[in-house]
Parts: sequence; C-alpha cells; structure tokens
Amino acid sequence: MNFSKQNQKTYTVEEAKRALENYCIYQDRCHKEVEEKLFKMGMIPQACEVVMLHLMEHNFLNEERFAKSFARGKFRIKKYGKVRITQELKFRNISDYNIKTALKEIDEEEYTNMFYKLVHQKWENTKESNFYKKKKKVADFLLRKGYESNLIYAALNDFNT
Repeated sequence: MNFSKQNQKTYTVEEAKRALENYCIYQDRCHKEVEEKLFKMGMIPQACEVVMLHLMEHNFLNEERFAKSFARGKFRIKKYGKVRITQELKFRNISDYNIKTALKEIDEEEYTNMFYKLVHQKWENTKESNFYKKKKKVADFLLRKGYESNLIYAALNDFNT
C-alpha cells in the first residue's frame, strides 16, 4: 500500500503561490521546473494554471530571464559550450527564440578565449603517450562540454605529432 499520497501535505492555492514565489525568488526557474514542483505538491491542473499565471504576471517566472541567466552561468561556471547550453535549454522546453536570445549573452571573444584555454589545459593534463589517442581524449572532452566540432578539430590540428 502506498502511503506517500496520504501523508503528503496539502496546499491551498494561496499557500502554493507563496511557496512557489519563494522557490522562484531563490533562483530563476523555467516553467518545467515550476510545473514539476506543483505536481509534487499534489496540486490539481486548474490550481496549477492559476499559480503559474500568478507567477508570470508578477514576474516571478520569466522564461527569457531564466534562459539568459542559465546560459551565462553554465558558460562562466561550468565552461559549457553553446551546443551543450542549447541542448540543456531544449531539455527544459525553452523556446528557440529564447535560446537564441540567451546565447547572445555570451561574448564571442570570451567564448573563444575560454575554448582555447580549455583545449590547452586538457592537452597538458592528458597523460597519453599515443598522439592520436591523446587527440581523441581531448576532442571527446570538448564535445562533452558542448563546443562545436569544427572549432575542436581546427584547434587540435594546430598540435603537431
């Protein structure tokens, strides 16, 4: 027998609004995260709509702002490339327009500098005697980070055997 639903706290619409206001104030959230939180709170669909509308009207929930801060943060802190950031935003059901707007937050010169810094760091720290295996390890790392393959292979071709 499943007791999790029976012991779950119930929320009024007003309580849910306050709880989710605080949830959104703590850090920018996307619609998907807020919907998942409402679902976990056991809210019915009509109440979810009311709460979501309230959060958007009072600017607690703003998808463009979320996308911009997400892109800046993932680039500067985790050093993600544009491909990975785009994938992560698509996973969160962010519109293509907001994804493009978010990627404009990343300065091209800063992006290029970060990329080459990562290439050189990874190249120096990869302990592999076989040149081609080393090149593959570095390329795989940069692909996982979300950098564009044409940039990666152009940069790695600068290293000599």
